Amino acid sequence: MAFLASTGTAGVIEINGTVIVEILTFLIMLAILARYVYPRIVEVAESRQRAIAEQLREAERAKAEAEAIHAEAQAMLEDARKTAQGVIDGATKSGEQLRQELRQKADEESRRMVESARKEIEAERDQAVRSARTEVASLVVAATEKVVGETLDDRKHRQLIERAIQEVASGDGRG
Repeated sequence: MAFLASTGTAGVIEINGTVIVEILTFLIMLAILARYVYPRIVEVAESRQRAIAEQLREAERAKAEAEAIHAEAQAMLEDARKTAQGVIDGATKSGEQLRQELRQKADEESRRMVESARKEIEAERDQAVRSARTEVASLVVAATEKVVGETLDDRKHRQLIERAIQEVASGDGRG
């Protein structure tokens, strides 16, 4: 230190008024920066850090919400699949039941038609038998009139017809 005071130089650097002014200016500038600029820079950096942290939290919330929505959509999709399968199963069952009902109705209609045709045939057969009886009776009366030579009264006519019908019905042709 004694060396510095006696010569006014410190090795390579010569201390004069300019160096002192520069050091003072540097210290004042450092004080101004520390007092006004650095706090603002730190505040902006902290604000940016808080904003980034908030954005990360928002991203995490959005991710969690998206995952929840995805899970809900999957559940709805599975529910829709089950509902669709239920509808398909119901339609299949309904179709099978309808087919069975139609088959039963067709069988019933067929039986009804067969029964109706059988009754109709029976009625026509009875009508043919009655017609044949009437025809046979007319022939018997005509033959009897020719054989006997006279016309029978109504009572005798009926008796003769009944007897002829009974003989024809019995199959022997003789009384």
